[in-house]
Amino acid sequence: MKSRPDFNFEGESLPPGQNPPLSAYPPVTGSSTPLSPRGDYCPPNTPRARLYGIKAVIFDMDGVLLDTESICDRTWEIAAGEMGVRNSKAEEAISKCRGTNKNDTREILKNLFGETFNTDAFMARTSQLFKKIEENEGIQKMYWAKEALTELKGKFPLALASSTRKEAVTRQMKNAGLYDFFDLVITGDMVKHSKPDPEIYRLAVDQLAEKTGLDLSYNYCAAVEDSLNGIRSASKAGLKTIMVPDRMKPNDECRNLCAAIIPDLSSLPGLLGV
Repeated sequence: MKSRPDFNFEGESLPPGQNPPLSAYPPVTGSSTPLSPRGDYCPPNTPRARLYGIKAVIFDMDGVLLDTESICDRTWEIAAGEMGVRNSKAEEAISKCRGTNKNDTREILKNLFGETFNTDAFMARTSQLFKKIEENEGIQKMYWAKEALTELKGKFPLALASSTRKEAVTRQMKNAGLYDFFDLVITGDMVKHSKPDPEIYRLAVDQLAEKTGLDLSYNYCAAVEDSLNGIRSASKAGLKTIMVPDRMKPNDECRNLCAAIIPDLSSLPGLLGV
């Protein structure tokens, strides 16, 4: 399991193992303020209050449940160097493509590097490097991923909405022992445009509603994301978005779009009133 991040939801340093008291609210009798599912008071204009009434939770995979983003960054830097791309351009490409599927990644790379850039060769090389690292080193689970899913399972319908292709998602999630927590899995090869387009989250909610028989509206579903593209996607779809920072720290746009920003997944069950 990946160690806990050493910054809190505002990007400030935090002592190892210390969690902010996001759910330590005392019970209040007779209050008109909504209560959480476990019956405790939700002060107004807090993350808990903004997430009141959530009926389902949809997770991103890369950088939220599995520590794949750090591997992707390594492979992109190596492949970019081999193809003569300078570091600053490689970093820009990594940032813009984080959370997108292969089709959208190709378009972004062409816009950045020009029509003559061999995007297929670049992406084939990054895939080759990723596979080698995965085979040699494995993929770690993100901090508290399995524990959070264990606490949420049975309390909410759970879905996965990942821009990664189905074959890789299935293999990686099964190897991590996380696949069976989910009632539904939506992947990047099931949509025309992935994040930041809202299609993948709308599809996840629609299919989850059909599968569970629940009346799910977008604004009563929570999305758990780590990237700006993912946050934009979920927000455009109408979901209440929770950011768990990984490779990027929250900026003003993240703060404006998110219902909550938490340091790691250990805070998620309490935030949702479990």
